[in-house]
Amino acid sequence: MTVLSNKLAIELDDEVPAAPPPPPAGPERPAGRRPLGALVRAYVALTKPRVIELLLITTLPVMFLAAGGVPPLGTALATLAFGTLSAGAANAINCYIDRDIDAKMRRTRRRPLARAQVSPTEALVFGVVLAAASTAGFALAVNVVAAAMSLFAILFYIFVYSLLLKRRTSQNVVWGGIAGCMPVLIGWSAITGSLAWTPFVLFGVVFLWTPPHTWTLAMRYREDYAVANVPMLPVVATERRVIVESLAYTWATVACSLVLWPVAGMSLVYGALAVVLGAVFLLEGHRLLRASMAGLTGVHLRPMRFFHLSNVYLALLFTAVAVDPFFT
Repeated sequence: MTVLSNKLAIELDDEVPAAPPPPPAGPERPAGRRPLGALVRAYVALTKPRVIELLLITTLPVMFLAAGGVPPLGTALATLAFGTLSAGAANAINCYIDRDIDAKMRRTRRRPLARAQVSPTEALVFGVVLAAASTAGFALAVNVVAAAMSLFAILFYIFVYSLLLKRRTSQNVVWGGIAGCMPVLIGWSAITGSLAWTPFVLFGVVFLWTPPHTWTLAMRYREDYAVANVPMLPVVATERRVIVESLAYTWATVACSLVLWPVAGMSLVYGALAVVLGAVFLLEGHRLLRASMAGLTGVHLRPMRFFHLSNVYLALLFTAVAVDPFFT
């Protein structure tokens, strides 16, 4: 149940602060007594709640599709609860791993470890406890297939994305984005106890959607990634190349979303919405390319417009997935 991406790699939970935070009080434990409310907020921030929201958007609709309507309430609530713990675990451990680069980037330097609101050891223990609780919860309250998918997502995000790929290759979010696709498989297996072609098609949608979504965000914060020595594609490639590759993935995303129509036996409602949403998504991608070809660069390209639209696209597409069973 772990991400944007992404994301994935998709680290969307922070805003650029007006001023730098105070320097850390020490390498291990924050100095002074910490108010309970502030401590709770710090631990919640470690889980990156806004990333979790995006992941849950892809989980619940798949449960409706798998159930052919409204899923069993108890199973749905347990899946969302333990999925939240799973995503929070991966994000907290990611904060522990990335604490050095988070302190350098404007977008992330307000995170709890960068501001020494919790110690590295506390963050790591917190993440491990959440991982154990989520895996056990899935196994006991949902099923072992969902538990296995959840544990795989946590381990993949930590060891493959955070430790192996993120600081070594510009393709980090492409393959690291696999972790952000796992909620689709978790949601399906939570209802059916197995896997099938339908959730793998939706897995493909999220997998292909993650790179352009994340790269346009990285275009906006290119200097941040450069300072932190994270080789995101916009850091090591020209803007034109980033846009062209993003557009290629956008076309592939829309094509994959249409494959779901025959594979899952979706109704005309889903098909029509997928076509319309895909057209809008592609138009925005081509706008970005035209702006680049016209000589615009940097913020004048307005890459965040594509980034925000990609969020809307995915949310509405999965909403269509959720409502379609009621029309078939």
